[in-house]
Amino acid sequence: MSVHLVGGGWSETKSPAVYDLFVAEAAARAASESFEGEPRIAVLVVRAGDADDHAAKLIDAASGAGAFEPVITALTHGDSATTAALADVHGILIGGGLTPAYLESLSPIFGEIRRLVASGVPYLGFSAGSSIAAERALVGGWRIGGVEVSPEAGSEDLDEVTVEHGIGLLDITVDVHAVQWGTLSRLIAATEAGLVDGGVAIDENTAFVVGEGALRVVGAGSVWQVLSTDGGVRVSSLAAG
Repeated sequence: MSVHLVGGGWSETKSPAVYDLFVAEAAARAASESFEGEPRIAVLVVRAGDADDHAAKLIDAASGAGAFEPVITALTHGDSATTAALADVHGILIGGGLTPAYLESLSPIFGEIRRLVASGVPYLGFSAGSSIAAERALVGGWRIGGVEVSPEAGSEDLDEVTVEHGIGLLDITVDVHAVQWGTLSRLIAATEAGLVDGGVAIDENTAFVVGEGALRVVGAGSVWQVLSTDGGVRVSSLAAG
């Protein structure tokens, strides 16, 4: 099973490409347990007043890839999730919104998420859900040492670029909305400043799939790889294929 990291964004036409493999893996997990019925996928969202609507949009988008039973946990900012949200599920889908709020609300269940993913339950993060999946999670900010490194609009209500302990599903840092919000420059600057050891910035409507075998990029955009080198920072791109 895999970790699926979607860079955010909503397609004008239903395009399940970024969800295809995730839903298929959830179905395979259910089948391996001889589960009768559609796979159960935990859908966790943390929003300020529109959690139910956001969950519905995620479910609608992912359902284009195949039928499943959503197990919805809709939280508002400041709420705390419990492991009951993850009981008897075959997949985990975490939505988007204010990344620091997701970190705060879901941190009590990070250990259970790691345990389930290690046991073979697939994980899909959408925007914030992708950012917090990393061990070193870049949760927002637009300046480093007071110097602007990315547009303020994508700052997640933080001033200085902030890195926190995330779920720990992968050891590379993840940024999202790369081209659309200009956050690629934030990841480059954070790497150059030594805040992180490089990572990936994912475009909207694009998924970076990490699992056994080769890394995969699916969807409409690119995944931008940022690596620290002796001479500075190296940036390369992986296109969907």
